[in-house]
Amino acid sequence: MLTDSSSPSRPRRSRLRTIATAAAATFAIAVGAIGATPAQAWDPGHGSGGERQLAPRTSFVMAPDGSSGATQGGEGIPNIDSVKKTIATYYGDPGTGIADKTHSPYITEITGILSREKAQLKAMYDRAVHRGQKPAIVFDADDTTLWTYDMEVADMHFTFDPAEQDVWVQDQRFPATPGMVSFVDQAAAMGFTVFGLTGRNDDQKAATLGNLAKVGYTAFTNDRFFTKWTGAGASQQPSYIHCATAKCTTVEYKALTRKHIQDLGYTITLNVGDQWSDLQGGYAQRALKLPNPTYYLPSPDLPGVHEPQLAPRTHFRMAADGSSGATQGGEGIPNIDSVKKTIATYYGDPGTGIADKTSSPYIRELRSIVARTLPALAATCAVEKRLHKNPAVVLDTDDTTLWTYDMEVADMHFTFNPAEQDVWVQEERFPATPGMTTLANLAQRSGCTIIGLTGRNDDQKAATLGNLAKVGYTGFTAANFYTKWTGVGASQQPAYIHCAAAKCTTIEYKSQTRAHIESAAGGGYDIVANLGDQYSDLIGGSADRSIKLPNPTYYLP
Repeated sequence: MLTDSSSPSRPRRSRLRTIATAAAATFAIAVGAIGATPAQAWDPGHGSGGERQLAPRTSFVMAPDGSSGATQGGEGIPNIDSVKKTIATYYGDPGTGIADKTHSPYITEITGILSREKAQLKAMYDRAVHRGQKPAIVFDADDTTLWTYDMEVADMHFTFDPAEQDVWVQDQRFPATPGMVSFVDQAAAMGFTVFGLTGRNDDQKAATLGNLAKVGYTAFTNDRFFTKWTGAGASQQPSYIHCATAKCTTVEYKALTRKHIQDLGYTITLNVGDQWSDLQGGYAQRALKLPNPTYYLPSPDLPGVHEPQLAPRTHFRMAADGSSGATQGGEGIPNIDSVKKTIATYYGDPGTGIADKTSSPYIRELRSIVARTLPALAATCAVEKRLHKNPAVVLDTDDTTLWTYDMEVADMHFTFNPAEQDVWVQEERFPATPGMTTLANLAQRSGCTIIGLTGRNDDQKAATLGNLAKVGYTGFTAANFYTKWTGVGASQQPAYIHCAAAKCTTIEYKSQTRAHIESAAGGGYDIVANLGDQYSDLIGGSADRSIKLPNPTYYLP
């Protein structure tokens, strides 16, 4: 706040205006130094004026190729943890990485799709025979006839490992995709010739056919099941496939194999797959897309072929808690591989898991937030200091003052590992969050006490303070840096925190700590601004302003 309730005299008001103007000018110079244009608005767009604004976005526009990371901003990118929870809900996964095999929104959806398709099989077959054709149906393998969820999630945690995949293939571990055995059996019994066409390689062909038979398929045969060449020994690129470069695309391989099937005298009346690249390229009368948000295998279409109907969704609605997995359907869930690519684009990550430290959409957005925040924050700190109101700024640590992207992505691949995180913490590896040393240090110089409030624990406090000092922060002290208790020895829950259950929530811990900071026992500060990258850093009051920093790399509700 910029006014004094005691109604100061006109000369005093003039002095306060001078202080505020000088502080704002100082911050404007600093803003110029970080390469942004200052604005007069205090609020950067998230969280001023009531807690109704402290909630994640629920609508998103996302291109499948990741390019939206250059345009959407951090809050406009589906948060990867929320995507994971949404996918888990969809597959009936209770959090173990294992899909429910009897009942889930996924099973309900795919059963409905196949039921509708079954009703059309007879008419498709009769039309083909009437025209003198030999009707055939082509099926992909992974997540079309065989179901890979448990491998992708419980084993690989959404990070594909070809060596581990080969173990699953050779061990024939995959269950059948729900409802598909019945669908293939019905088509075969009706008279359709059944073909398999998969991106699995020739070395995996025998095991794949064994797995298909093991789970109940009877229509797939060795001569009508196409796997991809390895380039070793007799496993070479077939003469009927001609590709634009030495490495064939998925669409080139699959479309030209379908053309080969047609050249053998068959008419492909239906082509079934879970990836758009299973279906693009033509050489089939109809394409049936099965839902699969667990991975995305893109491929350019054949030259001159334009199939706009065979393209992923770009508009999504997704609740942060994962509940949308019960309502949206597989195509309505942001595909996790597209989300990863979008996040990488946003952070200037070329695919290594390492963020660009000099220029990226993320850095530009952070600088813009700092630029919009600094002038008014400077003035508030200066005026409240002059009025002896003991102003303070509270800052979270991870991805508010210290930047964890390289750990989260290059090291952990978006699967949090607390033991590995502690290694990074104790070794003080984290760079500063872009622009935040400027904000914190100049807020301190303008009269605010800088207070840290983090979910890191007491055993990590010294290393965290060391890391902050190492990257240029000057205002944090042990006395004004709050870490969470471990429950061991002297590190116990403070008396000022009371929680509904034995394990406190983030909001209980952080909001009650802020209330303590504003109390006489905690120093009697007035928290003029509370900054965090998670909504749970901000919810619960005890701050004049809440400033949300973007972070789609994890979600802590």
